[in-house]
Formats: sequence, structure tokens, C-alpha cells
Amino acid sequence: MSKPIITSILDSDQYKFTMAQAVGIMFPHAHTKYKFINRGRHKFTRQQVNQIQIEIDNMRELQLINEEYWWLKKTCPYLNPVYLDFLSSYRFNPSEVKVTYKPTEREDYLQDFIGNLEIEITGPWYRAIYWEVPIMAIISEVYNRNSKQPTEDDVYNAHDKICILSNHNCKIADLGTRRRLNQQHHDNIIERASEVPGFVGTSNVHLAHKWDTKPIGTQAHEWFMFHGAKYGYREANKLALKNWVKVYHGNLGIALTDTFGTDNFFKVFGSKYSKLFDGVRHDSGNPFEFALKTIHHYERLGIDPQSKTIIFSDGLNPEKAIELKEYCDTSIKCSFGIGTNLTNDIENGAKPLNIVIKMSHCKPYGEEDWLPVVKLSDDEGKNTGDPKEVNLCKQLLRI
Repeated sequence: MSKPIITSILDSDQYKFTMAQAVGIMFPHAHTKYKFINRGRHKFTRQQVNQIQIEIDNMRELQLINEEYWWLKKTCPYLNPVYLDFLSSYRFNPSEVKVTYKPTEREDYLQDFIGNLEIEITGPWYRAIYWEVPIMAIISEVYNRNSKQPTEDDVYNAHDKICILSNHNCKIADLGTRRRLNQQHHDNIIERASEVPGFVGTSNVHLAHKWDTKPIGTQAHEWFMFHGAKYGYREANKLALKNWVKVYHGNLGIALTDTFGTDNFFKVFGSKYSKLFDGVRHDSGNPFEFALKTIHHYERLGIDPQSKTIIFSDGLNPEKAIELKEYCDTSIKCSFGIGTNLTNDIENGAKPLNIVIKMSHCKPYGEEDWLPVVKLSDDEGKNTGDPKEVNLCKQLLRI
């Protein structure tokens, strides 16, 4: 029997834990649904889907161990004792995840059917929030098991990328858990990266613990998406920021801008929050236009842009990061979160999967019906959610 893919409850992105604490404090009665979105229309064999189900079932055995508990307590003082005690008792419940396979055609050379994979996660938000990242890592690793596997040269290649960026005075973090080729390759990369001066940490909390580096992350789109459904799209950004500050009091101060369009975000990101938050994260749209827009935003408010930071995290490679560093250098601080280009860039290997898992519906306290949630990307064609609800959101925000 092979070793399970996910062997630590912390083998996930940091923002899942920081958001989970905020959810438990602000919205303990909320329920949510998440759906797997196969943007690349990848086909899966029946055997692969069975293995994905087995890996999900295996996660019921995971629990926070004592060493991890004390490391979190020391490293992440913004996680309070009540939350850490909850995390110690948390267990994944696979009944919250529904995996469906719809075969479409037979591939004789595989001696198997290929077809469409569907996944839906349903449960209390404070529990369901933990499934997304490890399930995506499982899907990617299972799908790529029959592809060319990484070699030592591929690890050196990732290490060289980080060294090149470091030599250009770029600060780099790894954000590659969700679409990594496999867990071992990811582990090998972080082991090497942790020795590079410009490497500031990883979003993967398990690997941050293992290799004594910083866990990186604040909030994701779902935090804002929920607020949009609960409070209305015009109030979503403002109240999402307000509630984040209620929980973290100025800690974890990088704000995500593009859930309902960056222009809409900056309309409510006034002096109070622009001064309180350390900076903003770019995750879609033209990064150079975003940088200029951010600089002008701070200048209009009388805030020195050089006192703030932009985190670039959208589809980066070293060349693009260096170009952005040079563009921002004398105007605003910046750093770079690189994901798939580090953890799933294999010479002559398979192309990384184009997949996401997004919140699709929520049921805030007091609501009897499921409410659709949406995300408006700054990239054309990457909006998520029910098309009618997306159009309604656009109308209300005059996009």
C-alpha cells in the first residue's frame, strides 16, 4: 500500500488557517458549498477518480500533533489559544465531500474509461474551509503519476530560479501547494529554497514547520465572496476589511483586491484601511497597470507608497518578477509569490492542471436558502459563480 499523499493536517496553505479562525469568531453558524472547477477540461480515468476518493478518505486520520501545536503557538501569535485547541481536536469528515465521476468514452490503450470529475464540498464554513487546498494537491498528484516524474535536475532548476530572483533583490515566497506535481518534489524544493537569502517563506504550513521558514498568507477570495452574499456587493469589500481588522487588529495586513474588481476595491480602501494595512495583493489583471493604480491610490491619500508593499501572485515566472521589481523599485516595495512555476515545472513533463475549487454557495446565519456567491476577476473570462448572479453583481457595481 502506498503512502498517503497528505500526511499532515498542516499540508495546506496558511490563509486557510487564518481565515478559519476569523470564520469561527465572526460567522460560526455559516454553512458553505465549494465546487471543483475544471478550467482545463482535463479528463480523468475511473482509476484516478477512485484513487482521489481513497486519498480523501485517508484524511480522516489526520490530526494536529503536539510538536505542530507548539510551533504554531510560537510562530503564529495571531492564532489564539481557543482556535489552536479547536484545531487540535479537528478531524476531516470525508462525508462532507461528494466525488462524482461521469465517464464519456473508452480509451483502449488505458483499458479504462475517461471522463469528467466533479467534486462538491458541503458543511459548516469553519470546517469545510480546510478541504480545498489538500484536495487540489491530491488531484494534481494522482493525475500526474503516469507522467514524467521530477529529477534532481528539476529541483536544481527551481532552486536556480529562486537564486536568480534573490540576486535581483527580489523577495520570493512559495505558493505552489495546490498544483504541485507531488508532495515529495515540493518538499525537496522548500528544503533547498530555505537556504536562499531572498526566500521569505512558503504558504505551505507543514513545510514551513519542517524547514524552519515563515508561513505566508492572509485571506483568499472566499472571505470577500461570503461578505458579498451576506451583506450585498456594494458593502462586501468594506465589511470584509472591517471584520478582518476586528479579528487581527492590524496583523496579517495584506489585503486582496480583485474579488469584485480592483477599481471597486480601491473605492472603499480609504485612508483608515490604506494606513492600517501593510499593502495589497495582486492576483489578476495586468500587474504593471495594477502597480501604477496602487501607487496613485496611496499618493492621492497622502500616503508614501514606499511605506507600503504589493504582493504579486498571479502566474509569475522569474523573468516577469524581475521586470515587475524594476518597474516598482523606486516607487513602492514589492515581493513575489510564485506557485506552479516552482512546484510543477518539469522539463519535458506534463502541463500543470488548470483547476480551482471555489466557494459556490453560502448560508449565513438566519438564512433558510443557499445564496450564490461570485468572484469578478480582473482577467476577462475568469469570473466564477452563477452567470446570472455575476451579471447582477456587475450591474450593482456598475462594471
